[in-house]
Amino acid sequence: MHSEFLMGNEAIALGALAAGVNLAAGYPGTPSTEILETIAKRGAADVHVEWSINEKAGLEVAAGAAYSGARALVTMKQVGLNVAADPLMSLEYIGVKGGMVIVVADDPGPISSQTEQDTRTFGMFSKVPVFDPSTVAEAYEMVQEAFAFSEKYHTPVFLRPTTRIDHAYEAIEVKDEAEYEQKEREGFVKDASKWVIFPKLSVRSHAAIEARNAELSKVFSDYPRNKILSGAGQQGSLRKGIASHGVSSMYTRDNLAQDNHLPVLHIATPFPFPEELAVKFLEGLDEVLCIEELDPVIERALLMVCGKYHLPTIIRGKLTGDIQTVGENTVESVGKAIDAFLGQSRPEEKAEAVPPLPVRPPVLCAGCPHRASFLAVKEAMRGQKTIYCGDIGCYTLGNAAPLDMCDTCLCMGAGINIAQGVYHMDPQTKCFAFVGDSTFFAAGITGTVNAFYNQADMTLVVLDNSTTAMTGHQPHPGTGKTIRGEVVEAVSIEKVLRAIGLSVVETVNPLDHAEAVATVKRVASEPGVKAIIFKSPCVVLAKPAARSKVEAEKCIGCQKCIRSLGCPALVLQEGKAFIDETLCTGCTLCESICPVGAIAGGEKL
Repeated sequence: MHSEFLMGNEAIALGALAAGVNLAAGYPGTPSTEILETIAKRGAADVHVEWSINEKAGLEVAAGAAYSGARALVTMKQVGLNVAADPLMSLEYIGVKGGMVIVVADDPGPISSQTEQDTRTFGMFSKVPVFDPSTVAEAYEMVQEAFAFSEKYHTPVFLRPTTRIDHAYEAIEVKDEAEYEQKEREGFVKDASKWVIFPKLSVRSHAAIEARNAELSKVFSDYPRNKILSGAGQQGSLRKGIASHGVSSMYTRDNLAQDNHLPVLHIATPFPFPEELAVKFLEGLDEVLCIEELDPVIERALLMVCGKYHLPTIIRGKLTGDIQTVGENTVESVGKAIDAFLGQSRPEEKAEAVPPLPVRPPVLCAGCPHRASFLAVKEAMRGQKTIYCGDIGCYTLGNAAPLDMCDTCLCMGAGINIAQGVYHMDPQTKCFAFVGDSTFFAAGITGTVNAFYNQADMTLVVLDNSTTAMTGHQPHPGTGKTIRGEVVEAVSIEKVLRAIGLSVVETVNPLDHAEAVATVKRVASEPGVKAIIFKSPCVVLAKPAARSKVEAEKCIGCQKCIRSLGCPALVLQEGKAFIDETLCTGCTLCESICPVGAIAGGEKL
């Protein structure tokens, strides 16, 4: 053993390696991304690790490994679980042979997600056991225990950290490589009665799952990470208690004094719920406050236990308005809830005065080629009735002024199908769908096939910056590299589109503004489904050699460059445009639209 100062995601990765994981797959998504990157960096060469094209593909790859007796890890964020839900629901019925842990990182807040969904609730829905770590150290240990549970009970299991566990740091003890488990795997053994899902098998499996989860509820009552923390001092005199989980348990501990009177029920496995332990905790208590994030999972479980065992304990929490129903908990919010629960107050600490932070609305990077792509489409379609369907990625920021180029945004790949729906109801509207290169592989191909097959009339715009920029520049099939940097044959988006049947597919550099506008006008006028690939590298990865400058004597102060682009490098200074050299990337877009040629010197990629 040795000590390391680790991020939560790194700890989960090292825990999986210590458990002898043989295969790891997933799709990048904050806050889960660093898990696979750490396995790729620190795992042995015989550990297969991959960025799959989406979460469904990743889970199915892992299922194949687990069928073969290998230990498999899948990673995703909470909205990615929706993509993987289809194979997951059936896999729970089929089961696994090797251990399989599905890490789903939840995002209370949400800080970087479309939803605040709770994987604990998804666990109940899918009947998949859930492990819910409360610290970085616990996440490291728990992923190893989760593999053992999975293998013993032949079921995939969830490990469900939240953002404050994934991205927190802690010095923890981790195993040396020589201490890693080595699992012998049998390989896939044919057995159609086990691996081929049929209704008859499903009925039998459903009954077995219900019986197993009832057993796990008892097993988890003795699982050491589910525990009752007895209050010190005059224990029990208040006849009140707290139930909590995850990082909220740490916030609770921070708010309880050393002579705390309150017993605390810490829940590490919210499903199957450790019912017997809960009964032991509730007996003798008049009131319990459930402190949790997202859904009232513990609160509902304790209400059920009270009803089932006829216990008179009053259960409080989100359902009673004692805990905020949305967003993240904090040390302060938990402290206020505990004070209110105990009917006490504490002296308010005078907050140190801090200067107000400047307003920083989210904006595309200076020089981002997506800005040029949006501008080309906007200019080409000016005066025509047009809808711009956006998608998930950096380019969602195209919705901000002055571009205003994102009329809809729902989930990965949805923009392509939404554009089709609008066309079928309103054929007079010119329909555009924007999708990134990584999202095209993840969820865009099927929508394009649907549009072509069902005879839509729309323009698909692929914003190809040759990376998965939003989550940290991970590679994808179009980049020609794997997660470990191996060079492989790239998948051509243009060839994929032509293989689907699209006859009009044009690729253009969006920073060639005049050519980009002409391309949009030409392609959009074609009937049926057609595509434009705007190809230019992400400016975070590829830096131009020269920056643009404003020639002050030529600038007439019209502000067209500022009002049209919204580039953070462009500001107004003494009535004229000025370029901040610390931000400018020399993309030359502003040079292209300046009506008097007052900007020059850039060097586009």
